[in-house]
Amino acid sequence: MEFSAQQIADFLHGEIIGDNQVKVNNLSKIEEGKPGTLTFLANPKYTHHIYTTQASIVLVNRDFEPEQKINATLIKVDDAYSCLAQLLNLVNQARPEKKGIDKDTYIAASATISQSVYIGAFAYVSENVKVGENVKIYPQVYIGDNVTIGDNTILYPGVKIYHDCVIGKNCIIHAGAVIGADGFGFAPHNGAYVKIAQIGNVIIEDQVEIGANTTIDRATMGSTIVRKGAKLDNLIQVAHNVEIGENTVMAAQVGVAGSTKIGSHCMVGGQVGFAGHITIGDRVNIGAQSGIPNHVSSDTSILGYPAVPAREFARSTVMIKKLPELNQTVKQLQKEIENLKKRLEK
Repeated sequence: MEFSAQQIADFLHGEIIGDNQVKVNNLSKIEEGKPGTLTFLANPKYTHHIYTTQASIVLVNRDFEPEQKINATLIKVDDAYSCLAQLLNLVNQARPEKKGIDKDTYIAASATISQSVYIGAFAYVSENVKVGENVKIYPQVYIGDNVTIGDNTILYPGVKIYHDCVIGKNCIIHAGAVIGADGFGFAPHNGAYVKIAQIGNVIIEDQVEIGANTTIDRATMGSTIVRKGAKLDNLIQVAHNVEIGENTVMAAQVGVAGSTKIGSHCMVGGQVGFAGHITIGDRVNIGAQSGIPNHVSSDTSILGYPAVPAREFARSTVMIKKLPELNQTVKQLQKEIENLKKRLEK
């Protein structure tokens, strides 16, 4: 499909600087822009590319003022990144929609399936499963007994959802994710470990996205809960009885130990590790590779291992760089003290 700058600006409520009739039929990164494509500038680190990009149209923030000549047509918008997301969603919605149930699926007679679903080949739908409207279940998905899946949810290939779990509306679960595997519960007994039955479930509320190969364990009792609007990246481990708050986002390889509660609107960097049985407040920002051994108050930014306030960590990092110099200074002072002692003895 092809769109003019004017059509795009009208859709995004933007202001055109340049040729309003130039047309594009694809998207590109700003540093790899080609004629006939649209790109965007949101991160100042990429500003220099806007003067050389071959893209025909560039989305920019309204406060952007060029310092050199730009060949591309600009469309100024309130938030270039957000507007790009709108365009990407528009392109994605234009793809042919998958519908129907493949003949090579297994669906238990007791399952309740809406008329508008898509279920791909070799998917397995167990007893008493309830599947809502417009749900898409891609090939080789396994859905255990008594699972409920809300309207408009997408389960990509190879997703596994164990028995009794609840998946909300408008969720996206990517390939290889496992929802509801047993929590890591074992009791020491006579020099060995005895498995503790994990009889709870997992509840995924509405509008949650879960990345590829992420695992969310079922609760020992009660529920492991991912609240509305949370976004989890690939390769994340969420242990039993954890609760993740509304609109919290987590980057890849985060590990959350059992019974930890994470508040709403938190931002968690990659490879962060949470100890078990702690509480993280709302609107907490946590830098990548931090270790969180204790409770964290709301409206805090922390970094490091163990994590400390971000500014304190930055000051410590500066001091660490100066340690070799400080070490030499201390050695020099020690020598001077020894020399003074010898003089005093004489």
